[in-house]
Amino acid sequence: MRVVIAGGHGKIALLLERQLATRGDTAVGLIRNPEQADALRAAGATPVVRDLERTDATGLAAHLDGADAVIFAAGAGPGSGAARKDTVDRAAAALLADAATHAGVRRYLLVSSMGVDAPPAAGTDDVWAAYLRAKRAAEDDLRDRDLDWTVLRPGRLTDDEPSGRVTLAAHAGRGAVTRADVALVLVALLDEPRTAGRTLELVNGPTPIADAVRASTA
Repeated sequence: MRVVIAGGHGKIALLLERQLATRGDTAVGLIRNPEQADALRAAGATPVVRDLERTDATGLAAHLDGADAVIFAAGAGPGSGAARKDTVDRAAAALLADAATHAGVRRYLLVSSMGVDAPPAAGTDDVWAAYLRAKRAAEDDLRDRDLDWTVLRPGRLTDDEPSGRVTLAAHAGRGAVTRADVALVLVALLDEPRTAGRTLELVNGPTPIADAVRASTA
C-alpha cells in the first residue's frame, strides 16, 4: 500500500509512518519544513516538501500519483492563531480532498477531534474555538464528497506507551488515547474498507484494536 500523509512530521504521523514501513507499505509524508526530512526518513517514510497553505490541488495531486490512500494528520499546532486553524485544519484538509479526487485516490482518512459536534461553549478560548470550528468544517466538507472517507475523532492525546486496546464507536465517551494507539487504529482502518462513510470516536478502552475496528463496521 502507498499512503500519503499530510502533516508528515506530526507526532501521530511519525508513529504511523514507522508502522507502515515496518509492515512493508510505502509511506509518503508531506512536510512544510525541509529540515524535517531526516526525521521522516528515520521513520521509514519518503519526505515530500509541499506547503499546504501555498499550493494548489493540481500541484499537490502530482504527489498522490499511485497512492492507495491519503491521511490528513496535519494541524496548525500550538502557538498558532485562529487564522491558521482555518487555513490548515480546514482549508488544507479540503485541498487534500481536492487533490485526491484529481489524482483518482478514493480512500481518505481524516484525523479530527472530539468535541466538534456542539458549538464552542461561551467563554471558550478564541483559538480553541477556531480549532473546533475548523475541524467540524473539514468533516462537513469531506462528508459531501464522493470519496471513501473515514473521520477519526481521538480523545485527549497522550504520549504513553500503546496499550493496543481501545473504545472505537460513534460515541465513545470522553477519555484519553495514546498517540501510538491512534496510529495503530489508522493502520487498521486502512485495512478495513467497510469503515468508509463512518465517523468514529476513539479513546483507550478494553477492546483489542483489530476487534474494535471490525465491530465498528457492524
